[in-house]
Amino acid sequence: MKAAAIVLAAGKGVRMKSDLPKVSHSLCGKPMIVRVLKSIDELELEAVYVVVGYKADIVKSECEDFDVTYIEQNEQLGTGHAVMQARPFVKEPLVIVLNGDVPLLKPETLRNLISYHVSKSASATILTASVPDPTGYGRIIRTDDGLIVRIVEHKDATANELGIDEINTGTYCFNTKELFDALNDVKPNNAQKEYYLTDVISILRKKGSPVYAYKASDHIEVLGVNTKEDLIKLEDYCTNA
Repeated sequence: MKAAAIVLAAGKGVRMKSDLPKVSHSLCGKPMIVRVLKSIDELELEAVYVVVGYKADIVKSECEDFDVTYIEQNEQLGTGHAVMQARPFVKEPLVIVLNGDVPLLKPETLRNLISYHVSKSASATILTASVPDPTGYGRIIRTDDGLIVRIVEHKDATANELGIDEINTGTYCFNTKELFDALNDVKPNNAQKEYYLTDVISILRKKGSPVYAYKASDHIEVLGVNTKEDLIKLEDYCTNA
């Protein structure tokens, strides 16, 4: 099945306390966005779309060795809003959505995510991981056969749900039409007034659409970077890998 990728790379990353775009910070000598694109490149997808915004010229200069299409997100109004900007561009029936600040994702994990999604005839498949400390992450609630019930945020979780160590990594595989149809129903009903991509999951489930989770075998590769401390931790892992 023909597939594309949307890479979210528009944010500044305020918690990085730097003027650089978040995805431009280096891990083991390479910008994080380059590491993400190298992994995607091995999948030989039909198209790769990079959503840029803050200091877009810097991000574009780092991606010049890759065959990508740039999509401008002039206002950063959340992950759902970023993906909405890709609607006029994506023609492929299947799309994976990734964050440019998750730099250690392996090509085989992404390949397995797509294969699992196709095998289940899913509307959406979430890449998840079991982590030693899930504090702060959204927990994955699912049935025994892998079907997603919902994602519950840490602050909303019950005592039993807090004991779940499987978390949402923010990487997804979608049926393209169903993704954009669901995005039509996403509203910025939150304190940040942003459009959240995670809302697509609950919208699809309410429609009765099949949503699954595929668990990564190594939780290290799905860790994202929000602070310079996070980057240092991954640098240690990258150096020792």
